[in-house]
Amino acid sequence: MPRRRFTPEQIIQHLREAEVLLSQDKTIAQACKAIGVTEQTYYRWRKEYGGVRTDQAKRLKELEKENARLKRLLADAELDKAILKEAASGNF
Repeated sequence: MPRRRFTPEQIIQHLREAEVLLSQDKTIAQACKAIGVTEQTYYRWRKEYGGVRTDQAKRLKELEKENARLKRLLADAELDKAILKEAASGNF
């Protein structure tokens, strides 16, 4: 069974649906079944996106992507620096 990926907007919508169901005296298991995710996924989403609006979730994902890109650039720069330092010392 292929793994489904949800966008942050879809996740927030699913969390809102689950909260509505929970307010109607449904159990967490019933709410999770209604939105089509496991309880583990529900709790993970609630931990990450609980209380977040859609525009905030988009911004969060953009910042995470930019942060990953900057970390890669820094790692590459540090590697280049180490290579140049080794070459300059003459130990090759």
